[in-house]
Amino acid sequence: MVYGVIRSVQAALKYRGGWRGLWEHMYTNGDYPFKFGTYMGCDAAGNRYYENRVDYPYGQHRWVEPGDIHNFDSSSIPPEWHGWMTSMNDAPPAAEVDYIEARKAHIKPLCKSDANIDHNVGHQEKIFNFHHLHNQSSVRSRGFGIGNPIVGLPPGVKDAYYTQPGSPYNDASIRPRVNIGDLDAGKGGGRPYKSQKWADRLRTPEEKMAIEKEKLDFAKRAVEVEKANAAMRKLAMASRGAGTVAGL
Repeated sequence: MVYGVIRSVQAALKYRGGWRGLWEHMYTNGDYPFKFGTYMGCDAAGNRYYENRVDYPYGQHRWVEPGDIHNFDSSSIPPEWHGWMTSMNDAPPAAEVDYIEARKAHIKPLCKSDANIDHNVGHQEKIFNFHHLHNQSSVRSRGFGIGNPIVGLPPGVKDAYYTQPGSPYNDASIRPRVNIGDLDAGKGGGRPYKSQKWADRLRTPEEKMAIEKEKLDFAKRAVEVEKANAAMRKLAMASRGAGTVAGL
């Protein structure tokens, strides 16, 4: 028993690159006896994937060692490696590249294309997410102007979580503001408005009273003008011998 533990520690020191790597592995995975396996590959986040079908039962024969031990999340595992981890497929993603290259040799283009890819096999676009997390729901500010120090989101940076199309928080759904005027245009600007209702909200009580007075004066002038026109029509009809005109 003691000899087996000593041999495991010696193998772990060699396998993990010294005491620092060994303690880091124990801190992150907590495996004892120390887990050994065949290195299968690495993803964009630096996560390392291993497999051992001999010493461990099915379901425990594949595991991942995180690239960032202090900021690891299950969503950090990309879909292609997640399928391998859950035994949905036995070929690691690195083998898929060889498969795609082999399949491309048998593809005969039927016409010229200006597309930025030369085949239609497999996943195409490269995804670069915040901290390599595919689940962005936690990347949001914890309060106004303070950001989120847990996920490393600086203050003032826009939240990264998904919003539905049409949401007021979706940049693609926000229409740019178009102003139709400025109440202080003669003074260099300062109170722009996008509609007359918006302008009414910006006006001071004194400005509103002045506008109402101007409307009242305009109505009085309109009445006086109409009275003068009516008198002129009455004189014109009287000069033609029409006599008294009812209503004038």
